[in-house]
Amino acid sequence: MGAAIPKQYLELRGQPIATYSLETFARMPEVGEIVIVCDPSWRDVFEKRFPGLPSHLTFKWALPGAERQDSVFNGLQQVDAGAAIVAVHDSARPLVTAQDALRCMLDGMTVGAAVLGVQVKPTIKEVDKSGMVIQTLQRSKLWEVQTPQCIRPALLKEGFDLVKRNNLEVTDDVSIIEAMGKPVKITPGAYTNIKVTTPDDMAVAEKFLDEHKEAAAKQPVAA
Repeated sequence: MGAAIPKQYLELRGQPIATYSLETFARMPEVGEIVIVCDPSWRDVFEKRFPGLPSHLTFKWALPGAERQDSVFNGLQQVDAGAAIVAVHDSARPLVTAQDALRCMLDGMTVGAAVLGVQVKPTIKEVDKSGMVIQTLQRSKLWEVQTPQCIRPALLKEGFDLVKRNNLEVTDDVSIIEAMGKPVKITPGAYTNIKVTTPDDMAVAEKFLDEHKEAAAKQPVAA
């Protein structure tokens, strides 16, 4: 976004973008540990937000890699051996809900791998190098993937072995599982779970966040 700092550390309504989803996962009783992959110079962003942790939760740290898949691999090395599922989340997606994340985790545990996604709304056309239309793709079969991407740890480790053996480059985590020929389930998510990468995205995220707070304020309080 032309900022001097990484986009996930920009402030959204007075709070670093990366800390929104962190708070969401930290409040989930199903989450036992969170591995934060970041440069050590940014650790204080998270530590200041969490001076104390819930009793059920552990924070761990891992260094980022040259590419996304390298960062995920580094984080995977810190995951507890007894973990049932790994939920890889992009910290630039601040508006994921605990409900959607949990459904994706459960699908991942059942199938082996799952990813939040939404059906595409625009008409999508495939074109050639000269910009001429080849075909119009069937929109009902097209999904835009989000995060978290939830994968059984052993399966993801096996996938990284394949990536390293074949020197593969993948753009998301479930692509590793696809490369193995294993099934991946799309868990229907929300269109509000956007990735904040541009100033326009920031404005949209602010709008969604304000709407969420207004809706929460209208909820009845139990006596």
